[in-house]
Amino acid sequence: MLISPERLSQSETVSYRLSKSKFLSGLQCHKRLFLEIYQPALATKPDEITQAILDMGTEIGELARKRYPGGVLVEADRKHAAEAIAHTKALLADPSVPAIFEAAFMFENVFIRVDILERLSTGESGESIWRLIEVKSSTRVKDVHLADLAIQTYVINGAGVILAKSCLMHISTQYVYPGGELNLHEFFGIQDCTEPVQARLADVPDKLNEMKAMLAETAPPVIEPDGHCFSPYECQFWDHCTKGKPERWVYYLPGGDRTYRQLARLGIQTIDEIPAGFNLTTGQRRVKDNVEWVSPKLPIMLKTVRYPVHHLDFETFMPAIPRFPQTRPYQVIPTQWSNHVEYDDGRIEHDHYLCLDQKDPREELAVRLLESLGREGSICVYSDYERSVIGRLAEALPSLRQELQRLLSRLWDLFDVVRDHYYHPAFKGSYSIKSVLPAVVPALGYGDLEIRDGEIAARAYHRMLFDEMDWVEKARIREALLKYCARDTLAMVELRRELGKKG
Repeated sequence: MLISPERLSQSETVSYRLSKSKFLSGLQCHKRLFLEIYQPALATKPDEITQAILDMGTEIGELARKRYPGGVLVEADRKHAAEAIAHTKALLADPSVPAIFEAAFMFENVFIRVDILERLSTGESGESIWRLIEVKSSTRVKDVHLADLAIQTYVINGAGVILAKSCLMHISTQYVYPGGELNLHEFFGIQDCTEPVQARLADVPDKLNEMKAMLAETAPPVIEPDGHCFSPYECQFWDHCTKGKPERWVYYLPGGDRTYRQLARLGIQTIDEIPAGFNLTTGQRRVKDNVEWVSPKLPIMLKTVRYPVHHLDFETFMPAIPRFPQTRPYQVIPTQWSNHVEYDDGRIEHDHYLCLDQKDPREELAVRLLESLGREGSICVYSDYERSVIGRLAEALPSLRQELQRLLSRLWDLFDVVRDHYYHPAFKGSYSIKSVLPAVVPALGYGDLEIRDGEIAARAYHRMLFDEMDWVEKARIREALLKYCARDTLAMVELRRELGKKG
């Protein structure tokens, strides 16, 4: 039974159980671990994007098991640790079991579940040699993965199981999906991490002892929030730890942790306290000045567009498990575009495309795009993303390559114009269209939309096409996607118009 901090005293014995995820939290921040153990209700619930990432990890983990036919799943959940450990022990002793999924082990009050424990061999004495495989939906080995493998290896060794290797299974971006069934041996790559994991093992006992000593205290450690709250994972206690910070806290100054830590060492808490002689970038200086700024060149830059002005925005998705032949994991697939066209007489027309079928949309999308954009006028975009999407379409579609490449010379980036020639205090240092639009065009925002973010749009599109749902739900998502993409291009029209009044 966990004891709340209010009831703790130095003489009381604290009862808690660490896990590999709690160990990783402790490596990131002791305060995060303390709050996860004793005050989890203070955490912000995962948003839709975070939940989608978690769901993808679960799907990839289940897919990985199919590489090991005959493997047995330990089904008891985390609330039934004793049953899970007992089942694991029985499977370890059964030489007919080639692999164990979600094997459970406890050592020094650290409880872990192993994605895949593969039996490599069984000696004459009956002892088996195993390979630990951690499954990740990422495409490469990261430092946090080695820490994950280290705590698992430590606990498994402590439980008396003989490990030959500690490995990470990840998605291979070199795999080209031919259609039909996935080739799981090509889709997944397995990297032997035994050597770097072994190098970390000696530090694990000290790290655990530090965490346990911290958890025996009556209150969380005093740790100031900064960039460590987002690396390697975003901490769910950010809102709690920053709720008392001033509106113009120095961490909100753009420029990263280096500038923040320099200012923090000087005892500076707010942006307004930054001394006049402190070295700031142009963008940081505008945030500090906190006044509207209009470059004298703004009207000139706005007049460089050629009519009719097309305002283009793409929506894309990047499925970890490729859905269309001749595509790779996490390949960017454009699925939708919106084009608001402004003529020199002030007329506005709107055109759009959204693929509603389970097929590779790229050729149809590109053909319709070329028809919509024609050969005349600037193509207004906001950032380099549309340029990169058109470039990839040109590479993938040889028959349309020249026509698509001709579009690139017509691109006109409104983001560059705003960043270099206009600033409003409501931007708060951000030049994303989500920050710029409500400041410049208060009547037009994203608050009334069901979908308000590109990542959420990608997730919704994937659900609409590949999840089981009735036609009513599909129609609702379709309308939400169309409204969101159209808002992005209408936003550029209105931004150009309002900025034109600033000069």
